[in-house]
Amino acid sequence: MADVILTEVADRVATVTLNRPEARNALNGELLAALPETLRGLDLDDGVDAIVLTGADPAFCAGLDLKELGSEGGLSAGFSAPDDSRGGTAAVSDRGPFPPMTTPVIGAVNGVAVTGGFELALNCSFLVASDRARFADTHARVGVMPGWGLTVLLPEAVGRRRARQLSATGNFLAADVALAWGLVNAVVPHADLLPTCRALAADIAGNDRAGVARVLETYDAVAEAAPGARWDVEARMAREWQGATFDPAEGGRRREGIVARGRAQTSSQPPG
Repeated sequence: MADVILTEVADRVATVTLNRPEARNALNGELLAALPETLRGLDLDDGVDAIVLTGADPAFCAGLDLKELGSEGGLSAGFSAPDDSRGGTAAVSDRGPFPPMTTPVIGAVNGVAVTGGFELALNCSFLVASDRARFADTHARVGVMPGWGLTVLLPEAVGRRRARQLSATGNFLAADVALAWGLVNAVVPHADLLPTCRALAADIAGNDRAGVARVLETYDAVAEAAPGARWDVEARMAREWQGATFDPAEGGRRREGIVARGRAQTSSQPPG
């Protein structure tokens, strides 16, 4: 039997591929158990600074495996709960499909991302889509409810009215519209998807690992704070970092590389 998860690590970047192409990478019990365990292992690996998550063509993830859901002893409709029915995956977070982790995850959406697959994508740090990608929330059509943060993360990405439209209709969203709505960071030709995502991951790997983890942690903490407290949350987290972690000498050394990199990137960009 083929592995339901394929993992490749090169140059401090891990590529994780959902590997049930015959089922459009639908989430069966084996995949639900393997994914958080794989991500947890990579998050603990000092040789990995960024993760690219994708699916084996032609799909990113078609959501919950409805055949297994309908079978005797199959998946629970409340598949977001971190319990032993997933094969004892103690690494599963109480929020979403990923375990608690600090390594950024770039979603490389190579095809359809539907229902639970859409939620997988939304839980990534950011998304790059193939021109073949399509997104849909079909929870209401299937008769299950979202449990991996869709009603939190989708409105943050596209706005509440558009999120309600997607969930109430179950309609598919094409890659170009997803870009216009702010759901994805970029749309690229299908053949360029993994190279583009790995290049972005390499940019992340070129930064201070602890610094990347802290700034992303700050984004999450600010998002969860009351609106009037968000500036204070950022200030507190910055003070904690400066007092315990920041090395002025190392910061000065890194600044020289940042200036050189900025000049190179600016000179390579076409005039606006």
